Amino acid sequence: MKTRFRTRGPKTLEQRASVVAANVWRIAQNTCRRMEQEGYPLGSDSQVAALMAELMAFLVQVADRLVYGKLPEEDRARFINALGGQLARLFQDNLSESHGPGDYHRPFIQTLNERLSDYAEFAFAEQGPSYACLRYLGEKASEAMATTDNRWVLERVIDVEAPELYKLIKRLIHEVLGLSLE
Repeated sequence: MKTRFRTRGPKTLEQRASVVAANVWRIAQNTCRRMEQEGYPLGSDSQVAALMAELMAFLVQVADRLVYGKLPEEDRARFINALGGQLARLFQDNLSESHGPGDYHRPFIQTLNERLSDYAEFAFAEQGPSYACLRYLGEKASEAMATTDNRWVLERVIDVEAPELYKLIKRLIHEVLGLSLE
């Protein structure tokens, strides 16, 4: 993860959100690659994009939960909105490049908003997301990979990928925002 700024001086929440977004994008890409290397074929580019959208939505909601109570409410809202907006731009730019011209921004924002609403229903403790939350991510990942042999995707996501995602986003938020998350 790249969490160092090239320039000195104070950074805005929006600049910090941009750094977090770039890393969230990389984390989602690396998770997809790792799953393929471990024998979970992703199939088409559309499936990769759908899985990445699910992984990024999960990471955004975890980031939101981690900063809750650590940042003033107005700052938290600014940070999460900037993070979502930057991820939508990355999604648009990368999918336009790989899939051709199109509106990828709006469906991503719609998925993100739906998932944030859904994830809000799940418990989140000091040790991280609840099992129900991880299972929901696993179900969404499994749906994204529905046309492949995804029999064990749910278990893989719950047991392997989600704990790693949580560890990475927690470290990222700590390093970029300087928040104590212990």
